[in-house]
Amino acid sequence: MNQIKELPTRERILHMMKTSGPLSAKEITSELQITEMAVRRHLGTMERDGLIESKMIRQTMGRPTSVFGLTELAEGLFPRNYHTLTLDLLSELENESGEDTIRRLFEKRRDKLKQQYQTSMEGIPFADKVKKLAQIQNENGYMTECEQNDDGDFVLKEHNCPISHIANRYNHACDCELSLFKSLLKTEIERTECLAQDGKRCIYIISNPK
Repeated sequence: MNQIKELPTRERILHMMKTSGPLSAKEITSELQITEMAVRRHLGTMERDGLIESKMIRQTMGRPTSVFGLTELAEGLFPRNYHTLTLDLLSELENESGEDTIRRLFEKRRDKLKQQYQTSMEGIPFADKVKKLAQIQNENGYMTECEQNDDGDFVLKEHNCPISHIANRYNHACDCELSLFKSLLKTEIERTECLAQDGKRCIYIISNPK
């Protein structure tokens, strides 16, 4: 508990909401022992930053009260070891059924993503297909950049890999991503750098069929 009290006020408020659920400004003021004006100033900043959101709740007596709770963005600030669980499950599956089963799982995921995205790629110019792929990857958290070089080919850079912990253990993930890109764009693609292989980013050179 003492460690929590030593946190900055903003972090203490987030921790309180995480452990107790939505709270009113009055409840936060009582817990922190600071002025309500200071609390509301923090709440206003946190709401502006998208970390908390307010809602009205009805009470048995009196007027409805405004309470503040964490947004999905704020929930992401707390530790989540999903990748550890995933790796443990994949490891157990590999021990029981073999590496081929793991490979087929990644291939099924690739095929599912292809089916999900290929409709949006149909009937548009190739450059727009590449931009669409970059947009898809950005929406999935890959922090993607796309540019066209002097030869007319495209360079796709991914500065983040949401599944890097899994890709570090199972190269099938990277192989299936490259295969997915090729099937969606229907062209030659070379990966010249990979985060899962000690690269600073993932870089794909996408041949322009012209």
